Amino acid sequence: MRILFIGDIVGGPGRRGLAKLMPGLRDELAPDLVIANGENAAGGVGITERTAEEIFAAGVDLITTGNHVYRHRDAYGFIDRCERLVRPANYPKGNPGRGSAIVEAAGAQVGVLDLSGELQLTVARSPFPAADAELAELRRRGAEIVFVDFHAEVTSEKVAMGWHLDGRVAAVVGTHTHVPTADARVLPGGTAFISDVGMTGARNSVLGVEIEDAVGRFVTQMPARFRTAEDDVWINAVVVDVGADGLAEGIRQVLRPAG
Repeated sequence: MRILFIGDIVGGPGRRGLAKLMPGLRDELAPDLVIANGENAAGGVGITERTAEEIFAAGVDLITTGNHVYRHRDAYGFIDRCERLVRPANYPKGNPGRGSAIVEAAGAQVGVLDLSGELQLTVARSPFPAADAELAELRRRGAEIVFVDFHAEVTSEKVAMGWHLDGRVAAVVGTHTHVPTADARVLPGGTAFISDVGMTGARNSVLGVEIEDAVGRFVTQMPARFRTAEDDVWINAVVVDVGADGLAEGIRQVLRPAG
């Protein structure tokens, strides 16, 4: 099985870049399952029903999210009922949405688990015991392959999660920091890992934000309205090949301009 995972989609430029590139990526890579992080899809922060539907229409099968998932209150009902969208599993259990989902792809049951780091982010419980509990539940529900989006700020926490789950899941991919890292590899136990997949958005920006807005805030230390940048949109993604044993056979980065 081949899984294509797309890094954080940032605003309208990211959504349009995704829609433009997806047909070619499907032809070239022939993925059996496409997952994308959409937590910055709506105006650069959060997700709405309309922006999620645009992502699905572009060819994404399942959307993961992160710390901005609840930014738009009018999306709570959609988040709660959409079975193809997941939010961090280590958020309070009563929050809208679900922390994992199982989808069928290439004749296999694939569990997709979303977790948030706890360093510099707010969660209800540590992602490590949460990962263990959620993995056991996914296996009980019949998941043969498990793919993890670890939405975290700190690199060491991401690397630790990779080692913690090595040999038990097909992949642990990091999201949130919007910068693709150079450490993609298959760990000794058979789990594909990368600290951060990167973002799908404007490269001429500061993490998807207009350069002058972000730089101005750093320079002046004053509040500023962040606008989503639009210049030089790229897609940042990874392809993970999974064997019959449910573990990874390879991982490689996909970094492509949309213009």
